Amino acid sequence: MKWSLSLGRVSGIKVFIHWTFLILVSWIILQNALQGQTLEQIFWAVIFILAIFACVFLHELGHALAARHYGIQTQDITILPIGGLARLQNLPEDPKQELVVALAGPAVNVVIAACLFIMISILPFSQENFDVMTIDSRTFLYTLFFANLILALFNLIPAFPMDGGRVLRALLSFRLSWVKATRIAASVGQVLAIFFVVIGLFYNPILLLIGFFIFLGAQAEASFSEKRSLMQGFHVYDVIMKDFRTVSVEDELTDAVELLLNGQSTVFLVLEGDHVAGTLSKNEIIKALSEYGKHVKIGDVMNRQVETLSYDMPLEKAYQQFQQKRLMVMPVIENGSLMGIVDVENIHEFIMIKHAVGAEKSRSKAAEEPYHYSS
Repeated sequence: MKWSLSLGRVSGIKVFIHWTFLILVSWIILQNALQGQTLEQIFWAVIFILAIFACVFLHELGHALAARHYGIQTQDITILPIGGLARLQNLPEDPKQELVVALAGPAVNVVIAACLFIMISILPFSQENFDVMTIDSRTFLYTLFFANLILALFNLIPAFPMDGGRVLRALLSFRLSWVKATRIAASVGQVLAIFFVVIGLFYNPILLLIGFFIFLGAQAEASFSEKRSLMQGFHVYDVIMKDFRTVSVEDELTDAVELLLNGQSTVFLVLEGDHVAGTLSKNEIIKALSEYGKHVKIGDVMNRQVETLSYDMPLEKAYQQFQQKRLMVMPVIENGSLMGIVDVENIHEFIMIKHAVGAEKSRSKAAEEPYHYSS
């Protein structure tokens, strides 16, 4: 993820922390200072936030390790101010597997809470002036204990993108198709989101933000499942573009500008001999023009990140690769030969056409069927 600082690897998984997390810590320090808190109180407030996000990381690691058990790798884990994100290479297709992977995260928080409860039971403390609303050396474990219970319960809300939404879909998938189960789970999530928004308008603005977050997450999950279902059974060769333009690493940027203005292509393959050396998009052309001028060599400004697709790769897998790598175009290589390219926009157009054809078939079928009345 962009603007993230690498923290290294844990169990072979890359771990990042987003730079906005530093803003959160700075804001906490500032707010406590403005409220007249002592340095000790500010210290414990910061330590508590760091501990919470350590628990969030362990939550995401739980998902990642459960997925690995089923042969699904995790690209990376990113810690954000709003929580954590574990990017799996693909989703479990077996409902049992999705159920285990979804529950693994909250289960980690429950285990952490259980360990903290044991520590609280064993360690002695004084009840004099004990205030659970103030985080200090005495209340730290108590607050962290309740925070982990809240994290587990919050994530089990049956709404995407929370784990509870995936749990609900997995349970529904035992009897329904994956697409229909996703639609129902997404609808449940959106109803809950509207509830949060309404409550948030009158009582708590944070619930308002949570409501919008859930609504958009449910909508995105439903959209993705629809795309995934429409791509099933198709391969890269169904969307390959064999009529495409290329430029050379030795060409000047003005050559790419001419192709851009005289055609419909917005992304070009950059060749070095017969080898694909990179890509060049419209945005990269414009940026290079403003920074280096039109006579700069394309090889000096191209995107050197090149990922290839095979001719018979399932279209769904190819689309996931586009999403993971955040690329606009990929060359299709078969037996060392360049067969063509696949543009992410072309996949989107393919999905739109299949959706329209499916809708037309549904209307035709409905028109042929007789009406049934009941009384």
